[in-house]
Amino acid sequence: MKLTIWGAARQVTGSMHLLEVNRYKILIDCGLDYEKETRLEENALFPFDPASIDVVILTHAHIDHSGNLPTLLRLGFEGQILCTAATADLTELLLLDSVTIFENKARKQKGRYHRRGKKPHGQQLLYMQKHVMDTAERFVTIGFNKPFRLNGDVVVELFPAGHLLGAASVVLTVNEHGLERSIAFSGDIGRKNYPVIVDPSELPPVDYLVCESTYGGRYHSKEETVEQVLVRVIEETCIKSPGRLIIPAFSIGRTQALVYSLNKIFSEGLLPRVRIFVDSPMANYATDIFRKYHHKLNSEAQAFYQQKGDEFEFENLHYVQSIKESRELSSYFEPCIIVSSAGMLEGGRIQDHLFYNIQNYYCTILFIGYSAKGTLGHRLLRGDPIVHIRDRELAVYAKIRQTDVLSGHADHDDLITVIKQQDKARLRNIFLVHGEPESMAAMRRDLEEEGYTVTLPEKGETFEF
Repeated sequence: MKLTIWGAARQVTGSMHLLEVNRYKILIDCGLDYEKETRLEENALFPFDPASIDVVILTHAHIDHSGNLPTLLRLGFEGQILCTAATADLTELLLLDSVTIFENKARKQKGRYHRRGKKPHGQQLLYMQKHVMDTAERFVTIGFNKPFRLNGDVVVELFPAGHLLGAASVVLTVNEHGLERSIAFSGDIGRKNYPVIVDPSELPPVDYLVCESTYGGRYHSKEETVEQVLVRVIEETCIKSPGRLIIPAFSIGRTQALVYSLNKIFSEGLLPRVRIFVDSPMANYATDIFRKYHHKLNSEAQAFYQQKGDEFEFENLHYVQSIKESRELSSYFEPCIIVSSAGMLEGGRIQDHLFYNIQNYYCTILFIGYSAKGTLGHRLLRGDPIVHIRDRELAVYAKIRQTDVLSGHADHDDLITVIKQQDKARLRNIFLVHGEPESMAAMRRDLEEEGYTVTLPEKGETFEF
């Protein structure tokens, strides 16, 4: 058995791990690498022949895990892609959105060349809609906790990872030369008691563990619940004053958790009704997928459905459809809540709402997710008094708030707990991936103090067992 870490090595994006068993090649995840130093087109430079891969196992739909699958197919991969049914549906949606992003980026780049009087380079998109549809045809869906035999030597089993609808941890049991061993790939691990999403389940004992470390060394605040935070901010912004609350939220996962939490607040009469607008076409499509897999949501959400109906629909909630309707929100002067994408403010309809409200003293912008360095979201969170939006420099008069109660990632203590569930006598090595170097170092320090063997792989590093 040979493991090579080809992505998310000492960084967060681009998850891609290759496991070889008796010449059978299994790729776990195939994500886009969009780190600062990586140009988009470099994602087509696979360090192996895509045609040599026998099967792909996809942990979940997020682009840093799924976003390079169409490129893999375009360059020769002909095998199946195994994942849960919900992951297949969400991945197709996200990949189609990626094509739109690629096209918009190419169009803007072409415009810049024309304005400078230069001839644009013949830029090829990383992949097109045809490649996404070809990818969707390769999905073979399997359920949780149901062993699936890949060949005579390898059995795969998926376990709920939390984090996102359909997200899985992967356990591979390998029989090689009469010796049985197992290796687990955590995928991204979610939090317990997260709105809508099931808790991560305990993994069976394994010999090797490839574990994410996104929030290594960081801890979520636990003083307030999601509902308590939202009630406090809504009351300050929309009840005690005639303001508007703008919440940037990722369209898939975060928006659904937020809408469900707002539904609970208003259905329980914790606040007077306030008009809520969800302004994200992709969030609307994703919410339909969440409804489709209602039976896969957590027990609390299913009980809510039995008692009060649709978790994602209620009286004061409106899903915005057209761009015309979105722009008309700038003329809506009653107190309201606007939920819009993208979460880091680097595109999408959220920029229109910021343009019209960043100088509004009665506006609060509530961040419920991570904003990477260099993004507009990061600049607002660090307190920049003036920001650049739509070719204008605008002074920031709106209140800027942040909470981590809706973060979808397990924190340091949660990750350590997951690992400690393993049989220490059996677990031979823990490979930490999908994290910044300082996050990995914090996890390794605590794990080694507990007596575990921990490795921080470099990109392209190979391990033979």
